[in-house]
Amino acid sequence: MRRMACRSCGAVKRERLDFLADNPHFTRRFAFYIGRRCRQASVRDVAKELKLTWDTVKALEMQYMRAQIERAGTPGPKAIGIDEISIRRGHTYRIVVSDLLRKRAVWFGGDDRSEASMAQFYAWLGPRKTGKIRLVVMDMWKPFRNVARHKAPQAAILFDKFHIMRHLGEALDKVRKAEYARLRGKDRRFIKGQKYTLLSRHDNLTLDGKRSLALLLAANQRLNTAYLLKEAFGQLWDYRREGWARRFFDNWRASLKWQRLEPYERFADMIDHHWDGIAAYCTSENKVSLGFVEGLNNKIRVLQRRAYGLKDEEYLRLKVLSCMLPVL
Repeated sequence: MRRMACRSCGAVKRERLDFLADNPHFTRRFAFYIGRRCRQASVRDVAKELKLTWDTVKALEMQYMRAQIERAGTPGPKAIGIDEISIRRGHTYRIVVSDLLRKRAVWFGGDDRSEASMAQFYAWLGPRKTGKIRLVVMDMWKPFRNVARHKAPQAAILFDKFHIMRHLGEALDKVRKAEYARLRGKDRRFIKGQKYTLLSRHDNLTLDGKRSLALLLAANQRLNTAYLLKEAFGQLWDYRREGWARRFFDNWRASLKWQRLEPYERFADMIDHHWDGIAAYCTSENKVSLGFVEGLNNKIRVLQRRAYGLKDEEYLRLKVLSCMLPVL
């Protein structure tokens, strides 16, 4: 590598070679190989395999991820999904925004889950591209909703189905706990240890799980009613017109009468209060895959678990933004 004296500033500079990585001891091609290996393995395992230091492998992988993000280009999303992830203990959150049509994360940032942190995304995107957003998918967190209505008033707000069903699952679990506390002696044996059998979808249960569920529901009438109501509620997202969806919900809510299911009644009140964000899914242009945001969240948790926690926030940001991008 040649060294030259600059006539303008008098400094000695090295010749730039495009085939070298940021670390001049390695080529760009080798850095990309490291990056591809780190998509399937931890930094420690790759460093051990190639007999490199942990810091060297991490630096080369970060170069690879930056190249991935640069090649993907600046996003101009029309449908976005908003969610938060916990990066450490003590309720420390960062916001992740995804492009639901291109199925990739486009922004990672903020200091917490506040309106000020959410506003940082729209400031980063700019008013021109913000004006092109047509759909915002989120949970029912009020600060996210307030900022979306202020910064992107033309966009429809849609509440994530999986977050809503999680609230319903929590209501079912409260019914299960109340029934366990009410019963005594041998009657408890049907409920004990059946939490996840009860909360799982029937199609996802094993043969043994289905047998245990059938035994539980036959033994407890209130849990049987609560379970059937939980399974039926998922039909709400199958309707193509808001009027039909509203009629279904009103009938579902009316079926709670005399059932003594107080957690379900509170859940129904919550749905009624947030109805606009649920009914938006009945509009044909808002029919997007709602599972991507939750799938991305699961992938991020896998990355954190594989690394036993990621303390370098810039490294985590690159991981999140590049994990759904094609391999270079």
